Amino acid sequence: MAGGSAADLAPTAAVKIFSAGTAGCVADLVTFPLDTAKVRLQVQGESKDLPIGQKATYRGVFGTIITIVRAEGPRNLYNGLVAGLHRQMCFASVRIGLYDTMKQLYAHGAENPGLGTRLLAGSTTGAMAVAFAQPTDVVKVRFQAQVHQLDNGSVKRYSSTTEAYKTIARVEGFRGLWKGCLLNIARNAIVNCSELVTYDIIKEQILKNKLMTDNMPCHFTAAFAAGFFTTVVASPVDVVKTRFMNSVPGQYGGAANCALTMLLKEGPSAFYKGFMPSFLRLGSWNIVMFVSYEQIQRAVVRLQGSRESRFRTV
Repeated sequence: MAGGSAADLAPTAAVKIFSAGTAGCVADLVTFPLDTAKVRLQVQGESKDLPIGQKATYRGVFGTIITIVRAEGPRNLYNGLVAGLHRQMCFASVRIGLYDTMKQLYAHGAENPGLGTRLLAGSTTGAMAVAFAQPTDVVKVRFQAQVHQLDNGSVKRYSSTTEAYKTIARVEGFRGLWKGCLLNIARNAIVNCSELVTYDIIKEQILKNKLMTDNMPCHFTAAFAAGFFTTVVASPVDVVKTRFMNSVPGQYGGAANCALTMLLKEGPSAFYKGFMPSFLRLGSWNIVMFVSYEQIQRAVVRLQGSRESRFRTV
């Protein structure tokens, strides 16, 4: 992406892939409770309508987190974390780590690629990442959506990450692990374009106009803007994706049927269910991820440079 200290060596594609996957895991560790709250708010109301006068179980992002802690225990805020980390190592490493490589490929080596080239690069790496990492996303969403009430002894849908992979493959077949793949490709094409391209362009303009130097304040500002824009654009697709991937076999005829059912049953506002936790999660996730990504890249490049210097002096 734009910028970089002149004193630093240019990071290789391998360094970017490693840095992106690691930074994605760091961001997930920090923001996972917000993601769990978002999923619970998004799936609320899909099974049955609330009786007249009865309040929804989950209300607001922090109210949802408090409800989960009280009813299920704090550990359930991290339901699906293992699958989430699996996902980031497979997913972030491809969609973020290969973005610059794809951008340069489509730009044929041009120094200042246009908006269309950046959008195409973001769409490509987003689609590649989903095709590779979709099973991890399915398992993560189902773990986050399942409710385990400690006081009534109800049984969890899945007892472990490994058991979830095996059960889905056995009960729903190979296709079950890639459930919602096309919808997720559409969602992540939108997310990747809005997230990476927004970050790329804002960071580039900040540095070009010398508003900040290429350090943490610049990365923080660009990442926050990218998180907000991405939430506004991607929320409707994200809600449908979550509902469809969490559904039992036969509940919906497809992603389009899921979206239509939501519209008819719950109205247009259903597509922005969980918007605040989505924004809090995406905003904070983007900040942690991009700041970590930039710092990890630089640390790895410096480590490589110091090792090469030692070898040359031997």
